[in-house]
Amino acid sequence: MQLEQLYAPLAADMEAVNGVIRKRLHSDIVLIRQVAEYIISAGGKRMRPALLLMVANALGYRGTHHHELAAVIEFIHTATLLHDDVVDESDLRRGRSTANAMFGNAAAVLVGDFLYSRSFQMMVEVEDMRVMRVLADATNVISEGEVLQLMNVHNADVTVEAYLQVIHYKTAMLFEAATRLGAILGGQDVAGQDRLAAFGRHIGTAFQLIDDVLDYSGDEEATGKHLGDDLAEGKPTLPLIHVMQHGTTTQAALVRQAIEEGGREAFPEVIEAVKSSGALEATCMFAQHEADQAAELISDLPASIFKDSLLQLCSFAVARKF
Repeated sequence: MQLEQLYAPLAADMEAVNGVIRKRLHSDIVLIRQVAEYIISAGGKRMRPALLLMVANALGYRGTHHHELAAVIEFIHTATLLHDDVVDESDLRRGRSTANAMFGNAAAVLVGDFLYSRSFQMMVEVEDMRVMRVLADATNVISEGEVLQLMNVHNADVTVEAYLQVIHYKTAMLFEAATRLGAILGGQDVAGQDRLAAFGRHIGTAFQLIDDVLDYSGDEEATGKHLGDDLAEGKPTLPLIHVMQHGTTTQAALVRQAIEEGGREAFPEVIEAVKSSGALEATCMFAQHEADQAAELISDLPASIFKDSLLQLCSFAVARKF
């Protein structure tokens, strides 16, 4: 199933969110408009705002705050991408040159700061302290995740548990915040909010694990990024950790050296080790387990097209090729 089909019940809501994004991107500073519009217009899956909208709708929410908050989630996500690409020295995202490659590192970082601060202006307007707390906590944890990942670069001794912590903080936290906000808007009590936040955390984890797989098996045209970027940056992702733990002695030594030294010189050999050791299948199985847990957490939601979309999104997170 394609995202267009999954998002079909959200068509009007997504258009409203796009309207909010266009309106709230405005700044009198020309460079801010140029950089922000460049990165937002690159598209992307918009999975995080879509999750917020799906959860709110599945719970019968009627109002407009979900549009504002979905835009906030997308702004926070975009800000993290701008900062990520500077830290990682990336030059390609979604098949286009990154903002830092186009406009320079300074502009990318500062416009990322603009998007963060604009997000906080918008969330204040909702006038709900619960919303403020969720988003303030999420942005702080995401920042911690970025630092954790930085500390793990070129560290071949990272454990599965330590890597999953990075995923939780850096990626899954914003999924978790999106679904928790949908639950708050939908009038859920604390237990219900926690359950839907856990749903977001599991689906976000599955999503990142498949990103790890696609870094070694994806199609560059489909993914819009270079294969082997994680390895080139010395990032010990789950497929690599699997090879070091379950591959042959030679394969483990090869991967360890590649992580510690970075670069792409050994990429063909590392791909072969990743594939022949079963690392991709093991990572996919892990992702499927996370998606299954996510689906179980929403089994008691009332039947609706939005619940169906949430369940289908669990499948898409694992089966996707981009």
